[in-house]
Amino acid sequence: MTLALQIRHRFDGFELEVEVTSPPGVTVLFGPSGSGKTTLVNAVAGLLRPDAGRVAVGDWVLLDTAARRFLPPHRRRIGYIFQEGRLFPHLTVRQNLAYGRWFAPRNARPESQERVVDMLGIGHLLSRRPGALSGGEKQRVAIGRALLSAPRLILADEPLAALDEARKAEILPYFERLRDEVTVPILYVSHSSAEVARLATTVVALKGGKVAAIGPPGQVLGDVGAVGARSLASVLTARVMAHHTDGLSELDSAAGMLLLPRIAAATGATVRVRIAAHDVILSRTMPKGLSALNVLTGTIADIRPGQGPGALVVLTVGSERLTARVTRRAVAALDLAPGQVCHAVLKSVAVAPEDVGGAKAGCGAPLPDPLPL
Repeated sequence: MTLALQIRHRFDGFELEVEVTSPPGVTVLFGPSGSGKTTLVNAVAGLLRPDAGRVAVGDWVLLDTAARRFLPPHRRRIGYIFQEGRLFPHLTVRQNLAYGRWFAPRNARPESQERVVDMLGIGHLLSRRPGALSGGEKQRVAIGRALLSAPRLILADEPLAALDEARKAEILPYFERLRDEVTVPILYVSHSSAEVARLATTVVALKGGKVAAIGPPGQVLGDVGAVGARSLASVLTARVMAHHTDGLSELDSAAGMLLLPRIAAATGATVRVRIAAHDVILSRTMPKGLSALNVLTGTIADIRPGQGPGALVVLTVGSERLTARVTRRAVAALDLAPGQVCHAVLKSVAVAPEDVGGAKAGCGAPLPDPLPL
């Protein structure tokens, strides 16, 4: 089901004006604090009555100010996943799940509890109370409770923000399964480009209450004006070819072969790989004698000098686009120009485990317009 958001609301000194229609899957609201993510989510949840707007999930209209339609929060059929699990501490996991199912309308067809328990890997936790669960386990139970309420939309408001890196790595695969196996659309709030690259079907980058960019993750994360230089990245789709005994995994992408620290995916699986632009080194000649194991050869498609010392060099590598963030001095020293053959060097360990995840939806990256760095 498509998700259609048209929201306009004004606070003192801030105005939110968003119009977005996204396809089925995970729509990620991405942007810095103060960009309007929470205000937009509150409007979708019914916790805020906007000045004007319309919210619809398929043909299910939650809000239409022109038609004077405003469903109260308890009638919106939304499963809400917060930063903390917010489970009832006096109930077992089984009872917390049953509480979610209790909210499912009688005429709805909620997910099978057995299927949800299996999908989230929480069968061994059913008799425990929340106090005996890790942060990641609590979030998995919270996801299950939301699913069993038979929602028409799931809101996930930075659900990994309160977790450490180990717990994030534990929970991300379950959100990927949620994206790929559940038909309910998901509106996911995040300020982590790694989460965006792994989970998003569609990314909505917000800036100052406005939509700075919208599209697949590879496109939006490659737009420096939308995400900023620090979050700039390329997103490659690759196939796991082998896991080697020295702890490295070999991946085949349209840009070439990659060797990365062992990833949690079976041979033959398709994954997304996020490559931060500042981790890419460029060379005019084929480098030798380096510790870096990944060298991707391509053609310079574009060079975009910034207003500061930085520059973006966009390479066409196979059928993929790869962006490197370097200095303008490096561009001059190497005498780089569009059309030249260039080699992109990437250290294997520069790609963290959270930068690699399961892929189903497309994440291609057409060339964005030149923007200042």
